[in-house]
Amino acid sequence: MYFTFAWRYFKAKKSANAINIIAWVTVGVIAFATCCQVLVLSVFNGFEDLVKSLYSSFYADMKIIPATGKTYTLTAAQIASIKKQPAVENFSLIAEEKALLKNQDAQTVIYLKGVDDQYEKVTGVAAKTNRGKYFTGTTEDPYLVTGSGIQNATALSFDKAFSADNVTVILPKRNSSNNDPLQSLSEGFITPSGSFTIQQEFDDKYAITNIGFVKQQMGFAADEYSAVEIKLQEKADPQEAKQAIAAMLGKAYKVQTKYEQNTSLYNTMKLEKWAIYGVLTLILIIAAFNMISALTMLVLEKRKDISVLQSMGASNNSILKIFLSEGLLLGSIGTIAGIVMATIICLLQLKFKIIKLQGGSFLLDYFPVKLIASDFLLVAVTATAIAFLAAWFPARKASRQQFELR
Repeated sequence: MYFTFAWRYFKAKKSANAINIIAWVTVGVIAFATCCQVLVLSVFNGFEDLVKSLYSSFYADMKIIPATGKTYTLTAAQIASIKKQPAVENFSLIAEEKALLKNQDAQTVIYLKGVDDQYEKVTGVAAKTNRGKYFTGTTEDPYLVTGSGIQNATALSFDKAFSADNVTVILPKRNSSNNDPLQSLSEGFITPSGSFTIQQEFDDKYAITNIGFVKQQMGFAADEYSAVEIKLQEKADPQEAKQAIAAMLGKAYKVQTKYEQNTSLYNTMKLEKWAIYGVLTLILIIAAFNMISALTMLVLEKRKDISVLQSMGASNNSILKIFLSEGLLLGSIGTIAGIVMATIICLLQLKFKIIKLQGGSFLLDYFPVKLIASDFLLVAVTATAIAFLAAWFPARKASRQQFELR
C-alpha cells in the first residue's frame, strides 16, 4: 500500500518543476554511482584473478621455510612423512640464495633457486618457459632457466652458435671462516637453457638451476635445505594440510599457504579495492542530499494529501512509511538502472574487449572483469541503506507535522 502511494507521488505532476528535476537528478546520480561501484569491483576482481593466476605459476600451494635463519635440516624420515601426507600430491626440495650472474661484461644480482626434478610438477614455471627450454641439468653439468628480465639484462642466448659456452655464477659459501671476502665466495659455471615470462617481479629476479649444484657451491650439508615447496591435492583444504604438516615437523619449521606467501600483495589489493569503493560511496551520499531536498519539497507539495489522510485516521507511522517508501523508490530505480548498465558494460567487455589498457607493458591489452553476485548484493544494500537514511528525515518531519485543510 505504501509503495502504491509512493509510486503515484513519483508519477504525479508537481506544481513546481524543480521537484521533478531534483528527483530525476537523484535517480541519475544513484544510477551513476552504483554503476561505477559494480564496474570498479568487477575490474578489481578481474585483476585479482589475473594476478593470482600469475603468482600461482611461480608460488607453490604450500611452502615450508625455516622458523629462524635461512636453512634447516630435513631428514629422510621427515621427507618420507611429508610424502605420506594425504593432502600432498607432490613436493620439491629447494636450496636458494642471492647470487651474482655474469655473462662476459654484463652482470646482475639474482635469486638463484636450486630445485630437484619434481619442481616442474609443483609449480607452473616450466609451462611459462617461452624461450629455449626448461632444463636444470645435473650437479656436475648444471643448466640455468632465468626470468626474461634477467635474460635481457645479461644478454643471454640459448643458441650455442651465438652464445658463450657458460655464464658465471658467484655464490656465498656457507659457514666460511676465511677472513678474505674473496675466499668466502664460490664461482661456478653454468649453461643457459631457457627463460620464462610470468610477471616482472619474478622475471627480473629469479633464476632456476639444479639443487645439487647450488648445495655444492654453497657447502650445504647433504640434508640441508632452504625450503620445501608442496603441491596439494585438488580437493585438499590448505589450512588443514598446513596444521597437519606443522604438527608433524615441529616448531623449527614454518609452514605457509599460498596466501601467506603473498600476504602483503593480497592485503594491498583488497585495501585498494575497498578504498575506491568507499570513495564512490561518497557519490551516493551526495545523491542522498538531493533526495532529502526532493522529499522535503514533496512533503510541502503534498500537505493537502497528508491532511486528508490524517483526517481519515492515518497514523503518524503510516505517513512516515509513505515518504520512506518514496525515498526507497527513488533509490531502487537508480540502483537497478545502475546495476543493469554496469552488467551490460561488463558483458560487452568480456565479449569484445572494448576498453583497452594503455602502455602495452602488461600481459593483457584490455581491462579484465569478473562478475560476482556478492558484489551486486553489496552495492544494492549500500545504495538502499543510504536511500533509507536520506528519506528518514523528511519522512519523519512529515509524520510529525499537523496540516490543516483549507
